[in-house]
This record gives sequence, structure tokens and C-alpha cells, in this order.
Amino acid sequence: MPARDADSGLTGERLLARFLALDAFLTEHQGLWRPRPFTHLQLPWEAQHPALAQWLRRRSLAQAESSHNLPTALQAPAPFPQWAELAARLSAVDKLPSGVLHAPSSRLNVDVPGRKWQQIEAFGSALQFAERPTHWLDWCAGKGHLGRRLLQPGQHLTCLEYDPALIAAGQALSAHHHLPATHRWQDVMADVAINPEHTPVALHACGDLHVRLLQLASAAGCKHLAVAPCCYNRIASEQYQALSAAARASALRLSREDLGLPLSETVTAGARVRLQRDTSMARRLGFDQLQRQLRGRDEYLPTPSLPSEWLHRSFADYCQHLATLKGLSTGAQDWAALEQHGWQRLAHVRNLELVRGLFRRPLEVWLVLDRALFLQENGYKAQVGLFCETTLTPRNLMVLAERD
Repeated sequence: MPARDADSGLTGERLLARFLALDAFLTEHQGLWRPRPFTHLQLPWEAQHPALAQWLRRRSLAQAESSHNLPTALQAPAPFPQWAELAARLSAVDKLPSGVLHAPSSRLNVDVPGRKWQQIEAFGSALQFAERPTHWLDWCAGKGHLGRRLLQPGQHLTCLEYDPALIAAGQALSAHHHLPATHRWQDVMADVAINPEHTPVALHACGDLHVRLLQLASAAGCKHLAVAPCCYNRIASEQYQALSAAARASALRLSREDLGLPLSETVTAGARVRLQRDTSMARRLGFDQLQRQLRGRDEYLPTPSLPSEWLHRSFADYCQHLATLKGLSTGAQDWAALEQHGWQRLAHVRNLELVRGLFRRPLEVWLVLDRALFLQENGYKAQVGLFCETTLTPRNLMVLAERD
């Protein structure tokens, strides 16, 4: 692969400068993004910004849906525009330089969903290392589609995967295309042998899985690696374990729930899925109102997620089932009024969530920069940028690293 002509994205001293600016922004405004409208009848910030809160609460569910993916564009009362401008500026990241990926062999994309194949193509096009890799290591590889797409003559491929069925399917595909690929069973959270000649790549490996790769690859002295992180909240610990010195020095202490904020953006859900999601949430909010009345306590009560078939039962049955699970007796209720309340509350929740939505991307960039700074501290020239458009996947941030 050809070397890049010029750096793009965030590199060098700009990584730390941007991290510190984001850290200050997120720390100062954590009262806006930590509390979840779904669990609070009134949010703490509403008392300080009543005009904004009232404006949001007057909007419909459809209006909230139309603003969900781009909350920074919402023309809301002050100080929303100021928060939005800062959020957009601090989370802005350039697209990585994109080279021409070698042509794939015939029918290599068979068995790969279209959107996934496009992500693989975009990821591969951004891998323009100064030195040509000799041995790709596809981390949490599934069937190894990414590794096979990157493989060129004279190179080797090792795919690590936990699911035996995916390993067998991947090995069969590699054999079919006569490729020098080894598919191995591996619990990547256990002992893993990574060699310095490996070039690890991970497209959307979750939480602890991609963090583990960064730690092992840097310890092994790999010359270069590339990771597109995903599911930051998929971690074993209750609290986020900072990787870099800058993140460890931060006053932010992120819970697993906080780490889910960047993932709350929905891009690809169809109308049927959205209706099912909205109905489920409206029913849970209707039950929330009921349980507050029954318990005489104005606080949220966590409830288990019920199978989707419960959405086809009556609202009364739904609530009575949840009440039984929580040891409550419903008695006679105005079920129609409670159900209507749930839908109205859902409109409030979705519109109030637009404030939290401003901090989705800043928090995600903070997390990705923590990973890049960790690699920089371990002797790499690290780079953070976009490898594709948000419409292809919201998880479009990539960390590229080469030994300096």
C-alpha cells in the first residue's frame, strides 16, 4: 500500500490538545448529559434553563425523531445553540486519506451484507501505512471477511475468533478462494500470542476486546495497527478504566451507563423497528407513572425488558405482569389514561434527550482519543480520523498507529 502524502485527522500534539478541550467541556457540563430523561420526571438542569425545558417539552415525538441524528442543528432557545456550537467544534474530525484498495478477487463479497462490505472497503482504503504489512491479524474476525479483503500476494492472514461456527465458515471461505489464511479459536481476553510482524486490524470490536488488542499489540511491538472501536460500554468493570495518562488525570469518572451514550444514536432502524421500540418505551413510561403512584415514591424502578410478544397484549396485561414481577398490586386503574400518559412522556423524554445528544459525539471522541494517546505514550505515531460517512455507520472513527 502506498504511503500517505500528508497527515489528516488528529495527530501528534493535536491529540492531547483536543482531548483536554473535550475533557473540560464534558466535565463542566456533566449535569446536562449524565441524568437520563427516561428515569427522571424532572431533570436537574431544567430549573436553571426553564425556557429551553418548556420549549422542548412542547415539541412532538415526530419532531424529536427528526432532530435525533443531528441535534446540533436544532434551533432551540439559549443556551442550547452555544452548547451545540462547542460540541460540534470539539468533536469535528477530518476524514482519513483514502487510497485505492486493490481489486478484490471474484465473489469475495458473497455472504457479506452490503452495508458491512462497504464498511470493510472504507476501512481498508484508509490503511495506508508507510511500510507494507506482511501478516494481517484480524481481531475478533467473525468469518474473516475484513482480513480476506486486505490480503494481497505475498502476505499472510491470521483470523482470531471465539465462535467455532464462524471459524469453520471462515476457514471454508478462505480455502475456497485459495488464500494463505489461518482461522484460529481464541479467547482474546486470555493469553494471546501476538508477534511483532503482525499488523492487527479490528473493525467494530466491542469495548474490552479492542482495548485488549491495543494493550497486547503495543506490548508486542507491532509496527502498525488499525482499530475502529465500538460498544464502549461492553466492559467487565462497572467504571471506565482510563488508558492514557491524560485520561487517568481527568476528573471524569465514567460509569458503564455513561459509556452507552455514544451508542444511543440510531441511523438504520426501519419504520417497523422504530414503532416497536417506541411502543415498548411508551409502555414502560406508562408503567413508571403507575409504579410511582403504587409505591408512593417519586423514583424510577428498574424493570426487566419483556419479549416483543408482550407488545401485542393489552396495556393492562403488560402493566399487571410487570407489577407482579415487582411485588406490586395494581388494583383498578384508568389504563387508557396511563397509556396516553406514557406516550406523552415519551415525547418529553425524546425531546429532552436532544440535550444529551449534543454530548454523544464529544464523549465518543474523548474515548477514542484516550486510545490514541495510550498508543502515542507507547511509542506510536497515532492518528484519529473518519474512515467513512456516518450514514454507513455511526461508529466511523478509526485509530491508525505506526511505530514512530
